[in-house]
Amino acid sequence: MTVEASVSKLSPEERARIMGQSVAHFRNPSGADLLKRTERFYDFVQSRAEFGLWPYSRAMETGTGPRAAVSDGKSAGREGINFASQDYLGLSRHPGVIEAGVKAMREYGTHSAGSAALAGNSRPTLELEAHVADLLGMPRVTLYPTGWAAGYGAIAAFVRPRDTILIDHLCHPCLQQGAAAATPQINHFIHNNAEDVRARLKSIRAKDARNGIMVITESLFAVESQSPDLAAIQDACRESGATLLVDVAHDLGAMGPGGGGALATQGILGKVDLVMGSFAKSFASNGGFLAAHSPAVKEFAKYYGNPHMFSNALSPVQAAVASEAIRIARSAEGDQLRVRLMACVNALRDGFAKEGTTCLGDPSPIVLVPFNNDRLARLTSRRVAESGVFVNLVEYPAVPVDEARLSLQAMATHEVAQAEEAVRTIIESRKLAAEDVKAWRANA
Repeated sequence: MTVEASVSKLSPEERARIMGQSVAHFRNPSGADLLKRTERFYDFVQSRAEFGLWPYSRAMETGTGPRAAVSDGKSAGREGINFASQDYLGLSRHPGVIEAGVKAMREYGTHSAGSAALAGNSRPTLELEAHVADLLGMPRVTLYPTGWAAGYGAIAAFVRPRDTILIDHLCHPCLQQGAAAATPQINHFIHNNAEDVRARLKSIRAKDARNGIMVITESLFAVESQSPDLAAIQDACRESGATLLVDVAHDLGAMGPGGGGALATQGILGKVDLVMGSFAKSFASNGGFLAAHSPAVKEFAKYYGNPHMFSNALSPVQAAVASEAIRIARSAEGDQLRVRLMACVNALRDGFAKEGTTCLGDPSPIVLVPFNNDRLARLTSRRVAESGVFVNLVEYPAVPVDEARLSLQAMATHEVAQAEEAVRTIIESRKLAAEDVKAWRANA
């Protein structure tokens, strides 16, 4: 169904409701029945889905390559150019990575069948710990079942209610929720501002010299494609006796000398207090990790970071895949893949710039096209998908209301021509979507 046909079927009330509301409107439902009160949100989702305006929970009907078939889980999939998958080096389809997984499955089966604190570890998981340690220059590594679990668990392990957390407000929800669960004493610093971190730390220390402080930030923020001055933040932490935790999920492997990400680019690889991350972006597997310098810190994280203690360990297959992906990322082939990845990134950013659109942040595998209008972004997202290009719509709660953007996840296996086609499709779709918005308003 075209957008125009969709518009004609809607009553003015339906138009206003679907186009005027977002997930933000249903965040705090009211009513005594916790389950019953979910129905208004469900009705809203169904209404948007009916008219092709709910671009979430899609299913890949093929592997996550530069081209893929994507469906909504209800109807037949559409094939097109895939800029919606987080597989920055394209290693999920790499023959060596696949063979490593198949070999581990044949040798160990499919399942760890136990917590890593009990008997869930395997030779592949222990080898993976060593590979992560070598990559980061930090000898003590603890593995977690997901990147979310690593972020949440890294905070839960060390912070107690009497301690203070100082966190960038744009940090990932796993870090925000881990902080909220650990202590009521949470402060937010100005985004990517090391001087504000220093000033706030001094203020906290002036009032509390006895308890711990954890400062939390990311090496590459996915919603804006920018990195902080990590060296300056680490220095500020040491001045005040605070501990720095850095999330490297999006840049490790995909950027920096030897795949060391922003830490390597800034010359502080192996010099940060705590580093956590995920295998899900560049390393072709699920799972996460926490890297430290001290054996005492590692042991404490294992038994007090509950997602490690009370979840099944990574399977031997996941661990073997991640290890092989790390090996490739650190090799000469990895260097070539990063060159190809940035060629795609630059083709996207330069293409949008020629059309008068400046992508957010700095060049990274995450190319963000700003809209600053949620309605326009939603309608553009729909038209882009109908044209056979798959991207991610980023709106509330990932970003504030009316700061929506399209996120293109570049891969080393993309061709520059595919990037150029994606730019043309998005620019044309945005023009048509602007007319759609006018039609919605005129008929409201």
